Amino acid sequence: MVLPADFGLPPLAHLVTLAVGLAAALGALYVRRPRVTAASVAALAPWMAAGGTLYALYQAEAVPAAVAPFFGSPTVYGTVAVLAGSLWAALADRRADGWDTSGAPAVLAGVGAAALVAALGAAVLAPEPTVGATTPLGSGLILAVSTVLAALAWAALGRITDVTATGAVGPVAVFGHALDGVSTAAGYDLFGFGEQTPLSRIILEAAGALPTAELLGAGWLFVAVKLALGAAVVAVFDGYVREEPTEGYLLLGLVAGVGLGPGFHNLVLFVIL
Repeated sequence: MVLPADFGLPPLAHLVTLAVGLAAALGALYVRRPRVTAASVAALAPWMAAGGTLYALYQAEAVPAAVAPFFGSPTVYGTVAVLAGSLWAALADRRADGWDTSGAPAVLAGVGAAALVAALGAAVLAPEPTVGATTPLGSGLILAVSTVLAALAWAALGRITDVTATGAVGPVAVFGHALDGVSTAAGYDLFGFGEQTPLSRIILEAAGALPTAELLGAGWLFVAVKLALGAAVVAVFDGYVREEPTEGYLLLGLVAGVGLGPGFHNLVLFVIL
């Protein structure tokens, strides 16, 4: 089994509603054909973070019961995809290769950032946690450490190979996996959280069996693996993006989301659960 332990589908009515929404959003994207650029894909980063935050709210039972099934795992990412995809389709006529305020990337990122802030605001207003692993300051420290490690990894990657074709999506992907790695390590070593994903749990348990575990804990190996994996994928995708930019940017954006969503989920969950 390679799926997370909490992976599950919502009730049939919600599942059908989500499927219709996804079909409509994909149809709109197919008809409108917005340009896929590094900027437009990087602009989806706040939406990815918002998805992880909303899932943390779901786990803390801080989402209204009527809509809660739309925010479980993996449903929440489909819900966010409907919203972001519909907006992206609506912005298809706008510039997509820069960050001017009226262009598609800026508007897409701005609305996504507003959604993220709203989700974080809901987390602040959530019922007082019974256990609360850390404080917002603690999660902020995890975010800061992740940012520093991602910057170092990106700088090292740039010295080894040319990754300029990945544009803004490359650093987002590296940062997303750094955040997922550091937050998972902190949750496992410092806050007593278990790991729900089997493959990640294998790495953590393997590190826990090493002689270094008593001094360094088990999370360091997971952080190293995530940083190396994120950097390696970006390096591989640089050539792909040069040959097939549309497919390359979209797939690299998906790679970024696999790290960024769970990473933000961890940050928020540590505070509110």
